[in-house]
Amino acid sequence: MKPHYLTSLFSPRSVAVIGASDTPGSVGQAVFANLLAGNFQGKLYPVNLNHKTVGGIAAVASVRQIEPDVELAVVTTPLRSLPAIMKDCGKKGVKAMLLAKEFSDSEQIEREIMAEAMSIASHYGIRVLGPNVLGLMRPVAGFNATNYTSKVKTGNLALVSQSSALCTAMLDWADSKGIGFSSVISVGTALDVEFGEILDYLVADTFTQGILLHVHHIHDARRFMSALRAAARTKPVVVIKSGRYESQEAGVLASSHLIDGNDVFDVALSRAGVLQVQTIAQLFTAAKMLAAKYRISGRRLAIVTNGIGPGILAADSAWTYGVELAQLSAQTLSQLDDVLPRNWSRANPVDIIGDASPMRFRSGVKACLDDPGVDGVLVIFTPQAGTDHLTTAQLMVGLQRESSKPIFLSWLGDAKVSESRELFSKAKCAHFRAPEFAVEVFRNLAAYHDNQQLLLQTPGPLEGALHEPDVAAARAVIADVLAQGRAVLSERESKAVLASFGIPVNPTLLATTEDEAVALAAAIGYPVVLKIDSPDIMYKSDVSGVELNISNEATLRQAFVSIWQRAQAVKPDARIAGVSVQAMKKYRYAREVMVGVAHDSVFGPVVAFGAGGIAVEVLQDRALALPPLNAYLVRRMIARTRVSKVLGPFRNLPEVDHDALHNVLLRVSEMVCELPEVRELEINPLLVDEHGVMVLDASIILHAVPVGRKRYQHMAIMPYPTHMVKQVCLKDETEVLIRPVRPEDADMQQAFVRNLSEESRYNRYLSSIKQLSQQVLVRFTQLDYDREMALAMVRERDGSEEMLAVARFITDPDMESCEFALEVGDSWQGKGIGYVLMDALFDAARMQGLKIMHGEVLAANKGMLKLMQKLGFEVTVHPEDRALTLVSKVL
Repeated sequence: MKPHYLTSLFSPRSVAVIGASDTPGSVGQAVFANLLAGNFQGKLYPVNLNHKTVGGIAAVASVRQIEPDVELAVVTTPLRSLPAIMKDCGKKGVKAMLLAKEFSDSEQIEREIMAEAMSIASHYGIRVLGPNVLGLMRPVAGFNATNYTSKVKTGNLALVSQSSALCTAMLDWADSKGIGFSSVISVGTALDVEFGEILDYLVADTFTQGILLHVHHIHDARRFMSALRAAARTKPVVVIKSGRYESQEAGVLASSHLIDGNDVFDVALSRAGVLQVQTIAQLFTAAKMLAAKYRISGRRLAIVTNGIGPGILAADSAWTYGVELAQLSAQTLSQLDDVLPRNWSRANPVDIIGDASPMRFRSGVKACLDDPGVDGVLVIFTPQAGTDHLTTAQLMVGLQRESSKPIFLSWLGDAKVSESRELFSKAKCAHFRAPEFAVEVFRNLAAYHDNQQLLLQTPGPLEGALHEPDVAAARAVIADVLAQGRAVLSERESKAVLASFGIPVNPTLLATTEDEAVALAAAIGYPVVLKIDSPDIMYKSDVSGVELNISNEATLRQAFVSIWQRAQAVKPDARIAGVSVQAMKKYRYAREVMVGVAHDSVFGPVVAFGAGGIAVEVLQDRALALPPLNAYLVRRMIARTRVSKVLGPFRNLPEVDHDALHNVLLRVSEMVCELPEVRELEINPLLVDEHGVMVLDASIILHAVPVGRKRYQHMAIMPYPTHMVKQVCLKDETEVLIRPVRPEDADMQQAFVRNLSEESRYNRYLSSIKQLSQQVLVRFTQLDYDREMALAMVRERDGSEEMLAVARFITDPDMESCEFALEVGDSWQGKGIGYVLMDALFDAARMQGLKIMHGEVLAANKGMLKLMQKLGFEVTVHPEDRALTLVSKVL
């Protein structure tokens, strides 16, 4: 595997410190001293205009005077010198730079200097970390290019932070807890290298087993989400977000009343499969637990204690944190009756009585662990007369080794139980001084499990559609509105767009006069509803622009005039198209809900669901989700609202038609995917009852989309590319399907690799592997369709799919080229499969705007080389390894 393109930044073999100094207290002195003290194994060159030696090492005045190659330059000089330094580094061939100086983007002169320097860096292909960074350290390699003065322990966690100050605070806290790091990266202003690329590097870094991320703001949501999801598939990622209060105070929120930016960030992180925490202590505790492979599969906690008081307090903490106390099964209760005293609590918390022996503890905990309705057990030990804390602790350590479910241990007290705590630490068991801390960690592990399930969801843009939407009709309405210079659709136009996606709407007809309204009402049938129709009045209730339950002509005429007059009085400048006439629908058992779409300034379109009616803004009962959605995501979204509790049987109300409600949310998700012009949408109220749904009112706000924008570029998460699915007939008349790979293909992919011949496996993987590792399998089947693609050719066999071949590419950092791989099952070779599949892969790459496809083929793989030539690849000998052949094709 080729080195990552940021290797020169993270693991350089030669470093020049520009501004290296012996002056105490200077950044140049601190950075250079740290590099020397860290026992950096590469070449180190001080650069200083005024001194010939720094730290006893000969210095040069310019990086260009260094004869050997320089991979990384660390700049500690004032900002004004940066353009000249950047030019010198470019001419020297420096590949990466770290800017350790302060930079204020509020000062015009500093912005101009920085813009000039970054332009030079771009010209020479130099990658830049910073400015405003603490620096970068790799404790596992003895590399410390920071001005941090304290020692940092070596470990398997990577810390990435946007704030230098917070980064140093985290390092100090971690040192006091004995926590070590594989990497510490201060991102700073991130004018070039940012979170996405850093995460890409850490995913491939074998020294890193978990990633800690501090985020203040995001520049590129798609790249951030893409890299975050890729990282979370193979390594636990824990995130702490700063700036929540700042966002509220500054009004840095989404444009709609339906959402705010903080909530959107939360749902984005959940969808990325990472765990978000609120404090530094939680950050490190969660990271240590996840890196130690602690996992749970639900939120149901059992509490076993020999003191009912602490047990009840722990149960209170569970309620506070939203942790569910497990309902013990009848079989478990019976087992506990057999092994516990007659006066045990017979409920969860399981009070096994104060004098509990070590074996009584073991029996009680084991019974709870064996209960299928329990996801984890919290054991609280209180030292009392007759108890044995150390033997009990030893039994718990042994029990944890036997069980796949986690045990959380809280031995209350201090000196009396210190020996047990030392035992827990040595055995790497999850132990806590207070039960509430254990409950908090259990909650976080449950949230992580939930988010990992969200990560597996790969909805298509038209997910589960019973009928193809009439996208062309919706686009025609939108195009007509934009051509008129308008951004707000009328209710009639909004409902027309919804109807084109199969969403049931209450038909709306426009009347410009009383007589027209009377005629329309007669055709529809009384009772009817009248509403003001104006592109300048978003919320009709603001101008009292709605009259309900009109039952006759006289009332209708009066209502028509009143609505028009009220609208003109409140908004005299509003353009009024007329008054809409609708049937007055009556649903005896209907509930009012709201479905909406809003545009977040960072993450783009967001779907909202919640309680409907005029109090939607006051009640704030709504849940958010990033599109695209599928049935799993829709169910989870609805369940997070309070209104969901009245959608089932409730007093005299029958259960609503959940399928119809889910369908509306899925269709709205389709609209978001296919209509990037939709900036805001509100369906309110949406009536839902036992028979179905009906849209009574809707509004849509548009914004123009740049010409030539790539499909789905407006979304933070790329949908499953259903447009690439196609049926193909092979030369021998075999009917096959070519489609993008999905996460659920993991078993099929593994079986495909196992069934390859040893020669085919070696040709593809350059090794004699028998099967894919779990990490590689996840990487191959959980794809980010925005920057990679894997197309499988499958056929139906005995009611399931069989993989015949797979072709894939991953985009290079330049976002213009990609590297491909192809593997065809041995029994299917020679049937033209490779040609057909590669042709489909070319189309997929072109859709992503890629220009060049390249790869490496074993020189001995004559069949593959012949196919490459047939496909138009240029074939050349590898300059460094004659056993390999380079192939490249202009797309």
